[in-house]
Amino acid sequence: MWKDGLQLISQASIFMLILLAVGVLGKNQSLVIAVLILLFIKWVGLGDKVFPFLQMKGIPIAVTILTISVLVPIVTGEIGFKQLGEAVKSYYAWIALASGIFVALIAKGGVVLLQNDPHITAALVIGTILAVALFNGVAVGPLIGAGIAYAAMKAAEMFSSAGG
Repeated sequence: MWKDGLQLISQASIFMLILLAVGVLGKNQSLVIAVLILLFIKWVGLGDKVFPFLQMKGIPIAVTILTISVLVPIVTGEIGFKQLGEAVKSYYAWIALASGIFVALIAKGGVVLLQNDPHITAALVIGTILAVALFNGVAVGPLIGAGIAYAAMKAAEMFSSAGG
């Protein structure tokens, strides 16, 4: 749709409106809020300034916010040295520790992949959106997904170079 030489509804906006519908139907508040904020930024004309910033700094900002939320029980005193001491006695805690290390290392590869191969981002984002909308997943998927993809690609490179 065009008005005074401006395209009001672009392919990107239609895509986002479909995602909004998926979020509403899937009752996924995070997806709905994200889509509405991004459409608002686009439609008020701030996209040229805001989108590059969000694309470049969004993941580090989100990781910082997630880290803050994880640290809240420590700063409020809900988790202290006593709980830490009790946790190390549990093999579940050791599994959680190893899992935390593994996921952080996987995510590191994801950052590299998203920076070096942005075309892969589309598939990762669509996979994440599907998981969020249909399976009530959490939208950390692109980073972890990229990390897993990066590890799989490196393994494929290693096996292909070893075989021939």
